[in-house]
Amino acid sequence: MSLMRITSPHARAARSTASVMLLVAAATLPGVMALSWCFGPGVLINIALAVITAVVCEAAIVRLRQRPLGFYLGDYSALVTALLLGIALPPFAPWWLPVVGSTIAIVLAKHLYGGLGYNPFNPAMVAYVTLLISFPVAMTQWTAPLALLSADSESMSLGVALSQVFSGAGSLDGHTMATPLDLFKQNSTLPVVDLYQHEPMFAAAALAGAGWEWVNLGFLLGGLFLLYKQVISWHAPIAMLLSLSLCALCFYDAGSANSGGSPLFHLLSGGTMLGAFFIITDPVTSAVSKRGRLIFGAAIGALIYMIRSWGNYPDAVAFSVLLMNFAAPFIDYYTLPRTYGHSKPRRATEATD
Repeated sequence: MSLMRITSPHARAARSTASVMLLVAAATLPGVMALSWCFGPGVLINIALAVITAVVCEAAIVRLRQRPLGFYLGDYSALVTALLLGIALPPFAPWWLPVVGSTIAIVLAKHLYGGLGYNPFNPAMVAYVTLLISFPVAMTQWTAPLALLSADSESMSLGVALSQVFSGAGSLDGHTMATPLDLFKQNSTLPVVDLYQHEPMFAAAALAGAGWEWVNLGFLLGGLFLLYKQVISWHAPIAMLLSLSLCALCFYDAGSANSGGSPLFHLLSGGTMLGAFFIITDPVTSAVSKRGRLIFGAAIGALIYMIRSWGNYPDAVAFSVLLMNFAAPFIDYYTLPRTYGHSKPRRATEATD
């Protein structure tokens, strides 16, 4: 007679918050490496400044709240928030931009609501949108891909980057270029085929602009790692990417001058993969149930396309995420999961015993 161990169907070998955060940080490495390779070391400076500021702000707030410092710093949530913000900022941004942004993320968007688990909005995206609205010039100074700078690419060394970030020495005007999303937004005369042939940004790349497709593929690789490790579920990322692709396909119109870009262009441009696997999968600010995450992700994908194509901000990931953070409790209310022991999900309007 064999013995069978009986356990609760809800028993799980749970990961600690710290281990999850470290896995998320590790998963960003391919994307960060691609960013550094294609756009220079500015992104590393952004990340360093944002992380240092976040840790200092986290420690100060925890002390003011008279909470154990080691416990709260040891969950590494501040590190991940700052890391995601540093990645999203333009390379070679002035030093105060990641400092101000990281302060906003930790102090206002996180601890003002009570800390980790109580914030209704993604802190990194709150900081990004605040900076974009407050400092639009600094936030749109994206460095041209190094592949398009020819001999000038050697001038984008770490020393030159540090000098530019901290003292403003020199000018980035000769090294900046519109992003692929900006170019599609501004284009009103050239068909897509001609745009790819005559615009250096597209002539040097196959699908989504020099450098950008490699960056998005890097974050896609990191996202697949998180799925493999079961740190995140597939529902929100896949729903977002499918929704964005479907919208792009419906309005592609065979590549006229008014086209918003092909599905592959949208998938590999801007912060698409970063948003899909590292932003909208935040367990605190997204929907809870599987069905809710599908709706949450699909709505974000549709909003990204609408804002990119018809709004004022070409890369719309941050705005779309914050809008759906508003809607997440509403989605949860009407997508309650099935209670264990029942055959159907309980309706939100159904009275409880």
